[in-house]
Amino acid sequence: MGRLDLLRSVLRGRGRWTAAVAHEASRSARYFPDLALLPAEGWLGEAIEIVDEVDIRRVNRIRRAVFGGTDAEPLRHLGEAESCFVILEWAAFAGSWWISDDRESLRYARRRGITTAETIDVMGMAVADGHVDKRDAVALMHRMTAEGRHLRLPRSDADLVT
Repeated sequence: MGRLDLLRSVLRGRGRWTAAVAHEASRSARYFPDLALLPAEGWLGEAIEIVDEVDIRRVNRIRRAVFGGTDAEPLRHLGEAESCFVILEWAAFAGSWWISDDRESLRYARRRGITTAETIDVMGMAVADGHVDKRDAVALMHRMTAEGRHLRLPRSDADLVT
């Protein structure tokens, strides 16, 4: 069911993740077992770690001010804040895309000039590249929402043509 192979194909070796996102994936693996394979497969590379104290404070400022993170839940929105920070502040990741289905995160990223993609966009790319039939892509997205994912759905399979 997972079809992480589609994401891997679309990313073509260019995907990366932060330590907080990697941690979120490991926690979510109990519900989505394919996520447990990501570190061993290595196609997202080593998790990007933010270790500089000044950078950590800046990430937490973004987490709180932009995404509503709190001290009571220190990991909530940390992945979003780390991702935005790295793309905006580290030259090595300037111009990187951000893939998310979180509406508020996408709004912030777009306002800051980060190129974004949602699952619907990734599926459109997978269809265009011939990795999946558009009807199968739409069916997969509907299964994802049935399993609790919150993502924008195409009105029809024609909406996946990019």
